[in-house]
Amino acid sequence: MEIENILKQQKDFFKTHKTKDVNFRLKQLKNLRKAILDYEDKIYDALYKDLKKSKYHSYLNEIGIVLKEISYAINNLKKWSKDKKVNSGIFFLSKNFIKSEPLGQILVISPWNYPFNLAICPVIGAISAGNTIILKPSEISTHTAKVIEEMITKYFDEKYFKVILGDSKKTSKLLDFNFDYIFFTGSENIGKIVMQKAANNLTPLTLELGGKSPCIIDKDIDLDKTASRIINGKFMNAGQTCVAPDYLLVHSKIKDKLIKKLIEKIDFFYSKDIKNSNDYERIINEKHFNRLINYLKDVNIVYGGKNDIKDLFISPTLIDMKNIDDINNNKIMKEEIFGPILPIMEYNNLDEAIEFINSKPKPLALYIFSNNKKVQEKVLNETSSGGSCINDTIIHLTNLKLPFGGVGQSGFGAYHGKSSFNTFSHKKSILKNTNFFDIIMRFPPHKDSGIKILNKLMK
Repeated sequence: MEIENILKQQKDFFKTHKTKDVNFRLKQLKNLRKAILDYEDKIYDALYKDLKKSKYHSYLNEIGIVLKEISYAINNLKKWSKDKKVNSGIFFLSKNFIKSEPLGQILVISPWNYPFNLAICPVIGAISAGNTIILKPSEISTHTAKVIEEMITKYFDEKYFKVILGDSKKTSKLLDFNFDYIFFTGSENIGKIVMQKAANNLTPLTLELGGKSPCIIDKDIDLDKTASRIINGKFMNAGQTCVAPDYLLVHSKIKDKLIKKLIEKIDFFYSKDIKNSNDYERIINEKHFNRLINYLKDVNIVYGGKNDIKDLFISPTLIDMKNIDDINNNKIMKEEIFGPILPIMEYNNLDEAIEFINSKPKPLALYIFSNNKKVQEKVLNETSSGGSCINDTIIHLTNLKLPFGGVGQSGFGAYHGKSSFNTFSHKKSILKNTNFFDIIMRFPPHKDSGIKILNKLMK
């Protein structure tokens, strides 16, 4: 069916107001959960074919997160969707409230790195808020996209929820249509194109982008736990995570000790035969493989660097950048690495590290490892990022009560939990006035003597 016909069907279905019924939304969420459970094995297989994700990692980082998000929405939707009363203000006998209503037709464009999680999680918010949905998964993670399309086609009517497959040309064509909201997750460069297209129709949108998320390591740390949490956060999904630590800024007094401990943790987590580890994924395709290998030219590799293009394998790689000038002038700092390569540089005082971070675009995440509360507070107060973790990496995403999103060039808008419901809802302000009486002085003719009374009312 042509895209135009699908969009018309969805607009017509939305006009029936069925999606505004909270019970209808709950039914769709439960239907989505059933679909995922029925397709669980196919999803595991697709994720392995696309990224060589193990069953454990696929559940931990993809399926499990989605199921948790669905359950959270089901348990809280009736509360979220209730009208919210507010104070009446100057018209003290009026009733004032905020009504959450669906925006209408939603376009979700998802990426390839977590191809199931990042496709379905925004959809949960769109369903919860009462919208119709068009989902365009990434064509790069081919197997997962096909499974999602098959699953949604089987369990949902396309006039309500439709998956459209295709390459970048298909995405571009979709963006020419007038949606009520666009939710995009992907690179900054593509995000700019999406925003330009959206501007043609004045379509509001959320951009979940990325950026170079820094990780500051103070001299006052738990060395063992710090190394474990950095390695896990960085090399999960072979570094293809939008909030992975992009580079380390390590206090000069502990840099050598930390590097030694990082190597120790890599060997322990993935064994010395990393290529055969069940816990280590692959690069998505040859294009990204070659992009990453290009970073390894003319740098000081202190660990790793092994690669095999036939297997799309690049081992966890640590690069020692002797000082800030080295890394600042290197191409590795020109864009988000998005792979298993971790540059490490040292600093002597915290102001130096903060100044370096602030000289770059605002990152999606910022990580601080320190037992010193003053250091923690200084970094948080003097930097800006989409989100942050103290003494850990990535796990701030797991709390559904914390909005997840970027700031500046790392994106705008947020989702997860209630934030997803809010993102896909319009907050309509409503005042219902009484007919019992009127404040006479609101109507002409006005006298200057009434200003004193007006002043008291306004206060």
